[in-house]
Amino acid sequence: MNYILFDGPFRNNLLPFTFTRPVADIRVGILTIREKWETYLGYTTTTITEEYLSDKYPMVEMDENIMINASYLPNAELVELVKNLEENQAVFKNEDVIAFFAKSVQDDIDFDNFDIVEYEGDALKIEHTWDIFMKNGQAIEDDFELLTNGRRSQPIPAGNNVIAAHNIFIEEGAKMDFVTLNATNGPIYIGKDSEIMEGSIIRGPFALCDHAVVKLGAKIYGPTTIGPHCRVGGEVNNSVMFSYSNKGHDGFLGNSVLGEWCNLGADTNNSNLKNNYAEVRLWDYGTESFVRTGLQFCGLMMGDHSKCGINTMFNTGTVVGVSANIFGSGFPRNFVPSFSWGGSAGFTTYLTQKAFEVAEVVMSRRDVLLSDYDKAILEHVFEATKKYRRN
Repeated sequence: MNYILFDGPFRNNLLPFTFTRPVADIRVGILTIREKWETYLGYTTTTITEEYLSDKYPMVEMDENIMINASYLPNAELVELVKNLEENQAVFKNEDVIAFFAKSVQDDIDFDNFDIVEYEGDALKIEHTWDIFMKNGQAIEDDFELLTNGRRSQPIPAGNNVIAAHNIFIEEGAKMDFVTLNATNGPIYIGKDSEIMEGSIIRGPFALCDHAVVKLGAKIYGPTTIGPHCRVGGEVNNSVMFSYSNKGHDGFLGNSVLGEWCNLGADTNNSNLKNNYAEVRLWDYGTESFVRTGLQFCGLMMGDHSKCGINTMFNTGTVVGVSANIFGSGFPRNFVPSFSWGGSAGFTTYLTQKAFEVAEVVMSRRDVLLSDYDKAILEHVFEATKKYRRN
């Protein structure tokens, strides 16, 4: 069977992260949504997404296809329903389509002609940016069970201070000495060839993905995910870093999400709670306004390739787009458009030629190429977000 993940109706709610990737490639828990589905299904997947992303994330269509709404995270019960779909059948939960069987891919599907299978169980759904950190704890627990079931952890090296060792799993090649791991409140997963440096204190649920590094003396509260090849230091609480992003120094990051290739300068801090304890409002690209989150704690949402200088301060509920460069004293406004250069004193446009030069240097340090596909995507984002920049 051919499985295709589609963006679904919440794609715009998940900007700026979906400016540069399909919904399926958002990381929440240990794995991306695509990796979760592929692990459960035992098959690779392709994607229906925005046209400008399709060269990098192509779709493969066959005579028979099962289409899956990528906003839904899989579980064993749901996957069983999806795998057993037959022609003209669809899985729904309330008013949402989760999956359906299609002979061919069509823009409009009339589900009145389908046999509807109602899914009654629980399922995690990612429909807002803040869901990524809010639902990260359950996602870590689910992925931990998926990845470790029937397997044996590498031994925990002597000299570490460990609580609830049964809830800790260490992959091959991971290094850690003289650290404290407390898995009482949730599992701790230490990925392949990752490292936790001396003096770090970590409380689960926590995921350190492959090749990631926790710097000396870091303090990390779960639920937190540090994605592949990321580096993190200082204090972190309930946050998700996708991959190849750095928060290498002291400073606080809380209730936040960082995309790929982000860098926070030394002593960068974000607020995750308003002084008056009021509900946090967050910039929404769909309505082009600030919307209610229903949350008292909500920090920083930063799109791919964005960076900030030392001592940067982000206010509660700040959204930073793709490839922004922020520096200087004071608080920048709590919506920073993509390809903005500046800070609280004002912004100018960060031209793509300059942005590409920086990205190529940054990525080459990790032996990764900024491809022509990447450049085309970033050029599209630059044009699509012009209206938000003031010059």
